[in-house]
Parts: sequence; structure tokens; C-alpha cells
Amino acid sequence: MSKMILASGSPRRQELLRLMGVSEFEIRPPEVEEDFPAGLTPQETVEYISRKKCGAAAAVAAPDEIIIAADTMVFVDGAPLGKPTDEADALRMLTLLQGRGHLVCTGVSVCGNGTTVTESESTEVFFRPAGQEELVAYIRSGEPMDKAGAYGVQGLGALLVEGIRGDFYNVMGLPVLRLSRMLGRFGIRFFN
Repeated sequence: MSKMILASGSPRRQELLRLMGVSEFEIRPPEVEEDFPAGLTPQETVEYISRKKCGAAAAVAAPDEIIIAADTMVFVDGAPLGKPTDEADALRMLTLLQGRGHLVCTGVSVCGNGTTVTESESTEVFFRPAGQEELVAYIRSGEPMDKAGAYGVQGLGALLVEGIRGDFYNVMGLPVLRLSRMLGRFGIRFFN
């Protein structure tokens, strides 16, 4: 079996890969700028960045290695929300999300044996209305500071979420069902 490389330092992606039954993989985050051309759809944006990450990781990979790269972004009215730069930026983002829906998109790229496959998953997330005091307290927890859209659905941020339409794991950063199907194209099976 080919050696798997996760081109991400995200603890959530590592956890989800293990949840899929992949116990042995190497963590090798690539050094790439996460910029993208203007005018792309949310899905095209995350696919573009995941391909970029996968390509950078593949450039230094051994021939028998399978690389998995992903990029997750939050979009409101088609505009991306990245990771907050500071607490004020986190408050701005969380305030924008209150009482409405937004889109979480993850681009996933898998490459190996000279082939690259890229797909994306989109999930709608609906926030309940929350007061300024709650949002400030959530920001003080530190959880929002390294997450797209300034929240983590797998932590305290779950208390802000009223509903989800689509893949829950995608909101965490890795759509496991889609990834399992993509890996199947590389001969990797999970139910033997």
C-alpha cells in the first residue's frame, strides 16, 4: 500500500483521517501562499488552493506516496471569510454570521502516481442570533482565532450553530465521505 501524506498541520484533519481508519500517515504541511485569482466561485476557490497545496507537497514526495491536501473557507454572500487577524476581526466575522446562513466549502486534492484528483464539498451552516456579550466571551476562549469564519463547529462554536445542511465533517475541515471515494480511485478501500 502506498504511504499517505497529509499536506496539512490541522489537528482536525488529522483526527478525521484517523476516524476514517487511516492510522498511518505522515504530516507534511506545504509552504504555499493561499492566494487565488479573482472571480472564482467559492468551490473553484477552495479547489484552486487545495490543488496548489497538493502540488507543492507532491513536488517533494516520493513516487509511491499519496498526497491529501485540503482547504476550507467560509463564504457569506459569495465573499470569503478567512481566519481572523485579531479579536476585533473575529467579532466582525461572528457578528456578520449571526441569525443567518453561510456556506462552508472545502476543496480536496489527492495526488499520486502522476495523477491529481480535485473535488469540493459545500455545506450550509445556520447561526442562531447571539448577543455581543456571548460573542465576546466566545472570542475570549481563544477557539475562534485559528479557524475560517472565526468558529469551530466541533467545540464551543457548536453553541452558535442552529442547523447544518450537508456534510458535518466538511465544516470541521475534511469531507470524509468524498475523500474516501476519491481515495478509492487510487486503489485505497476502507471496507475490504
